[in-house]
Amino acid sequence: MTHTLLTLLGAALYLAAALLLWRGLTRAPLAGAARLGLLSLALGAVLLHGLILYHGLVRPGGLDLGLSNALSLVAWTVSLLFVLAALNRPIESLGVLILPLAAAILVLGWLWPGGRTGTLPASPLLSAHIVISLLAYSLLSIAVIQSLMLAVQERALRSHQPHGMLRALPPLETMEGLMFQMIAVGFLLLTLTLISGVVFSEELFGRPLRFTHHVVLSLTAWVVFGVLLLGHWRFGWRGRIALRWTLSGFILLVLAYFGSKFVLEVLLGRA
Repeated sequence: MTHTLLTLLGAALYLAAALLLWRGLTRAPLAGAARLGLLSLALGAVLLHGLILYHGLVRPGGLDLGLSNALSLVAWTVSLLFVLAALNRPIESLGVLILPLAAAILVLGWLWPGGRTGTLPASPLLSAHIVISLLAYSLLSIAVIQSLMLAVQERALRSHQPHGMLRALPPLETMEGLMFQMIAVGFLLLTLTLISGVVFSEELFGRPLRFTHHVVLSLTAWVVFGVLLLGHWRFGWRGRIALRWTLSGFILLVLAYFGSKFVLEVLLGRA
């Protein structure tokens, strides 16, 4: 019962923060006490989410990184990074997508916790690998949401109809600069994730590196994001071109990790 109440309360806080954020953005830019109060509400949801996640993730034999826990862990990390970054960056608008999605994943984990999967033994090296990979996935997830908001904003400006929330968004150049900053840092962290996975595969997972679809898709995503950053630096890629490359790289990452887990745990019924 306690788990159920905490889950429903956490989801309610996420949704309440998203609703207040939406209303604020469609009426007037958030500032001062109103902005701080909204971020505090979102932080409360993140803290509850983290408490729920801890009890499902940490097992006596190590970490249970099944599909449900992995989704929840990424959603929690994205939400936490969003709240922290929003303290000094103009990215509040991303919360109208990030917070409801986190609420949905939190409730999904309660409704469908999934079966117990094999645990990964906790170790400093594995913990560092997981933290780096989580930060990479999360930053690139936020960058994808930013790119979608940019596409909507750019389309509205071209049609000379910047209505509602779009009027409260920062200038297009600011939004785009933040997006490429997140992609660059996410790409660096993804590089460290792949290097650690290749070099320390046996220590991390108990077996030498094998070129599975997970590894191949992750490497392909790394190439896609690398080409995007190179194209932006060398040829000034932006707008729709940047959106296509960002979405392509992110989809490859999702398929690399969550796609394989979905096939194994849901379709094949094994860890």
